[in-house]
Amino acid sequence: MERQFPFSEVRTIWMNGEQVPFENATVHVLTHEACLGHEMTPGHPERPARLTAIREELAAPGVAAGLTWHEAPEATREALERVHRAPYVDHIRDLSAAGGGVLDPDTSTNSKSWAAALRAAGAGVRAVDLALAGQDGVGRGHAFVAVRPPGHHALASRAMGFCLFNNVVVAAYAALAREDVARVLIVDWDVHHGNGTQALVELDPAIHFVSLHQWPLYPGTGRAAERGVGNVWNVPRPPGLAPAEYVRDLLGAIDEATRGWVPNLVLISAGFDAMRGDPLAGFTLEAEHYVGLTERLCAFGVPLVAFLEGGYDLPNLRAGVRATVEALGNRS
Repeated sequence: MERQFPFSEVRTIWMNGEQVPFENATVHVLTHEACLGHEMTPGHPERPARLTAIREELAAPGVAAGLTWHEAPEATREALERVHRAPYVDHIRDLSAAGGGVLDPDTSTNSKSWAAALRAAGAGVRAVDLALAGQDGVGRGHAFVAVRPPGHHALASRAMGFCLFNNVVVAAYAALAREDVARVLIVDWDVHHGNGTQALVELDPAIHFVSLHQWPLYPGTGRAAERGVGNVWNVPRPPGLAPAEYVRDLLGAIDEATRGWVPNLVLISAGFDAMRGDPLAGFTLEAEHYVGLTERLCAFGVPLVAFLEGGYDLPNLRAGVRATVEALGNRS
């Protein structure tokens, strides 16, 4: 018997046909029904079907066992305002309350976008708490945040690139507010540069940011020379290279970013639009490559939380998320 879509928080989970204690579950998955309500223009690539596909994939036999599903809470104003300016937060709320509107050429809201964005940001904060609380009694655990809208393009006072709040940075600063976290590594393998993430953390040596992305491509940032205060490692690469080249170069940057600097927490901006055949880009990764990347990050031996970002070909998205979550489970 497999547990199917229990999106309220549970204390037990079905595993191998038996109900076992929560703390023995392998990977936490956080999501919320509200994230399906956010919609932009007709035909927009960042659509509710993306999240539906992921939820179906992770609930499939052979995957669901070992996952614990949690209903994502709303982000608090305190958590949001560590990253975003209060007038901007109010603007997103008020625009949604008025029925929605256009924020930039690629990004808009509807009446349900505020609720979705609150849950998307809150999911990451809760995932960090769950991961740091641990699954095995020694403070180590992993989580996947299956939400939308995504976040890595969002700036302190500006939505862009399908993103409203910067979910991964909200989670990073919630973690750093704790006494047990002093160093956070953010790895962004979405095919587009996480310009919002970089802008929000590039003056903070407590966060190291590594990004592999297609160059040139939207949003036009992410040159290798952009180093922040020595805490930013950008890996811009052209389309069409062999997958092994992208993997090698990203792993090399991760090695540089963590030389003599061991993180207490690893966060992944896990976009799957770097996969071969994605309609918005030209990288060539396959699902198997996310297994190796995830296992390398798990090797730090600290909690890891992956956040859904891009990925617009639904079969690819299913395969990439499944590979990542299964790798988290194998190395928890």
